[in-house]
Amino acid sequence: MVITKNEGQIIEQFLTKLNFVDQIVLVDSGSQDDTVPKAKKFKNVTVLTRPFDNFSAQKNFGIEQVKHEWILFFDPDESVVPALKQEILEAVAKGTKDAYYVRRQLYFMGKKIKYSGFQTDWVIRLGRKSACRYNGRLVHETMEVSGSTGKLKTRLPHHTYKSMPDYLAKLDQYSSLQAQMSFEAGKKAGLAQLIWRPWYRFWHQYIIRLGILDGLPGYVLATINAHSVFKRYLKLYLLQRGIQ
Repeated sequence: MVITKNEGQIIEQFLTKLNFVDQIVLVDSGSQDDTVPKAKKFKNVTVLTRPFDNFSAQKNFGIEQVKHEWILFFDPDESVVPALKQEILEAVAKGTKDAYYVRRQLYFMGKKIKYSGFQTDWVIRLGRKSACRYNGRLVHETMEVSGSTGKLKTRLPHHTYKSMPDYLAKLDQYSSLQAQMSFEAGKKAGLAQLIWRPWYRFWHQYIIRLGILDGLPGYVLATINAHSVFKRYLKLYLLQRGIQ
């Protein structure tokens, strides 16, 4: 199961690496490029369209459309390498757990990111349909599992960076959804949050989480993520006051 929007540059390569699965449910939220035509060329792909409201809802909708018990939950910017494919097949054959975590390996600005807070980036990417649902968060959603979990050994390459404009647009979308969640939860934003939160995010990611060891990409990651935090609290501040 995968959700897409404007993934035409990478969708064919992504789907080709999933040639070992019986069915691919692709939920597209209005791509304006050739994502959908390219995906429809694959016989095992079922393309569905759904207006995007939030990440949890989009992915849970996709789960409901799957016909099989075992589901993979990869994103188009993640690459299923042969060793991981073999582990997945073995895990399904054994069936001893209800879901499995995979540790992602981030690539940013053409470099492997070893630190910057991504040392422990474990995400569930395989699970039983009957046991797995996303937790309802609008963004940065996580999988909730009714049952036991295990871990696969092979790292999952995560090529989240296509271009700087694309990456900044993605962070802008995330900041809007995070602001909306905070607003609905009754959280407040003022001058203190606008100053303190971005500052803390930068130094936590760059110093405490050792982003400084990732060179220039580590500095860029810490800087733009701090700016994203600033935008989140600014948008929350505006929501509180009914300002568009």
